Amino acid sequence: MVTFLQQVLNGLTLGCIYALVALGYTLVYGILELINFAHGDLVMIGALVSLSLVRALQDWGAPLPVALAGGLVGAMGVCVLVGVALERLAYRPLRHAPKLAPLITAIGMSMVLEQGSALIWGRGYRSFPDLGLTHSLTLGGVVISPLQGVIVLGSLSLLGGLLWLIQRSALGRAMRATAQNPVAAQLLGVDTERVITLAFVIGAALAAIAGLMVGAYYQVAHYTMGFMLGLKAFTAAVLGGIGNLSGAVLGGILLGLLEALGAGYLGDWTGNLFGSNYKDVFSFATLILVLLFHPSGLLGRHAPEKV
Repeated sequence: MVTFLQQVLNGLTLGCIYALVALGYTLVYGILELINFAHGDLVMIGALVSLSLVRALQDWGAPLPVALAGGLVGAMGVCVLVGVALERLAYRPLRHAPKLAPLITAIGMSMVLEQGSALIWGRGYRSFPDLGLTHSLTLGGVVISPLQGVIVLGSLSLLGGLLWLIQRSALGRAMRATAQNPVAAQLLGVDTERVITLAFVIGAALAAIAGLMVGAYYQVAHYTMGFMLGLKAFTAAVLGGIGNLSGAVLGGILLGLLEALGAGYLGDWTGNLFGSNYKDVFSFATLILVLLFHPSGLLGRHAPEKV
């Protein structure tokens, strides 16, 4: 039972990070029906920028909370600028092109961001500074680290705030109107180009926050770290129903739990022959099963073809 609860906690922590990143995919896809494969690299940029800024501020004598706040704000600013540049320079000119063109462009921009980051930060692994959150709490045999609590509570707060923004605010209504029918939204006075840009801004900001969380959690950052994380987040978005914000949250948390429980228990049963090294198998096998039996995702609905 203790092992089960420990793996649930680990999976929930990982799932919250997946959900944050998956929301970026879902926001853009819901409005443009574009899969922004460069979104995972925004997480990588957020991790590397925040790491560099935190270290620089600490070298200048700033206390750790100030350094973290400065690193987070700086990472969000850089990621937002990169996200807006992607939308303006790479995706907007292809707005009315065949859907394959922006998809290939997104893959190409992912490679550009990855290799550009390698030129700036190098190809080696960079260790994340110690955040001083090492004093774990043990409850009934379950070890809970302060960092896990910060990640879970912070992620759930951000997820709840974003869901409120989309469902209750004027900006959210404009986003939903643009996603449903951009031409009708324009006729009703909605600035659809501004809405699309803001979707990229929000997604990039969430990616920066997720980058700081991932870097702090694993204590390392690398220029290729966004590739697999982006695939996992995309898997979570599809699992929950791509285009559905609640589905992205559900898919991310389920994916994290599935990986943690599958890798933990399979590793125990096979004497660690299978385990954490095979956790990706559980993710993509589950995605295949969901697509076979419920192609629109757990919370997605079949959209009739528009004619």
